[in-house]
Amino acid sequence: MRIAVVNTQVPFIKGGAELHASNLCKALEEHGHDVVQVLIPFKWYPGSTLVDNIMAARLLDLSESTGTPIDLMVGLRFPAYLAQHQNKVFWIIHQYRSAYDMWDSGHSDLLQQPDGTALREFIREEDLNAFKKTQHPIYSNSQNVAKRLLKYTQQISTPLYHPPPNHESLQQGGFGDYLFAPSRLTPGKRQDLILEALAETRDSIRIVFAGVPDTRAYFDQLRQKAYDLNIEDRITWLGEVSDAELIKCYAESRAVIFIPQDEDYGYITLEAMLSGKPVITSTDAGGPLEFIQHESEGLISKPTPKDLAHNFSRIMQDKNLAETMGASAHKRYMSMNINWDHVVSTLTGRTGD
Repeated sequence: MRIAVVNTQVPFIKGGAELHASNLCKALEEHGHDVVQVLIPFKWYPGSTLVDNIMAARLLDLSESTGTPIDLMVGLRFPAYLAQHQNKVFWIIHQYRSAYDMWDSGHSDLLQQPDGTALREFIREEDLNAFKKTQHPIYSNSQNVAKRLLKYTQQISTPLYHPPPNHESLQQGGFGDYLFAPSRLTPGKRQDLILEALAETRDSIRIVFAGVPDTRAYFDQLRQKAYDLNIEDRITWLGEVSDAELIKCYAESRAVIFIPQDEDYGYITLEAMLSGKPVITSTDAGGPLEFIQHESEGLISKPTPKDLAHNFSRIMQDKNLAETMGASAHKRYMSMNINWDHVVSTLTGRTGD
């Protein structure tokens, strides 16, 4: 089958969504399909440019290429999934959240636009019209995304979990003397809150960060905060790491910290589980809460420095607790049928071919 995987790409930004799309293409190819990833550049500001980008995606015809039909289109992110195709399957990573939950929370960039309300309604209308046209079930990449779809568009979708990158290579190891915080350095992942929590601890806890910053300015802010809090000697900034180094850091850590704000899915949770590590997360983390139960696969804190600090100290003071929860995390992952065979058969099995 000839399949087009259609995704939005913000130039020079690479994170979980980009890995998601690349690994889907790889899995489809391994199952014998002829696959191409169609990346549509996306710029959302100012409002007029956002509209142009939406219209450009909607006018894109992917029904055929050089006279040969494309059998299936898999749409991942807004507005790329608005592209035209007669046999379209949605596997939604996330909608344009500024028109939905971020609008409600007051964090939407659309609130700063003079025509923000009109843009919000336009985006919602485009989503609703697109969902109505598909003859297939709609899939989301997590229960958290499915809940948002239902709440804001009344659209029912089925969560379809997939493995994280390096899922076959991740290893279990000892329980070392540091907490590991892998993620892009960006405000939504709340590295600043991790620093504030570390400053609340009375132990000599170390945290190892791995990940590239979205902007140099944010990284500079984090380093300045660490200096101001007098904790810079308890922090290691690894930056971008190789796959081998990432695997080693997971395997040798005591536990993994992942406290995003309302994450859609979160590879880090799954990578930690496969590495046999407990996850310290927060009550508002979103996706990680689909996998982590308090006192079972990890520890769940209120998103405050004091509560997080308590769990940092607790896990570092009790190695046996870390080992027990890490084993539970690995066992739960293995029980959940998270594999690419299931994803591919689900997405391609209802095409009518």
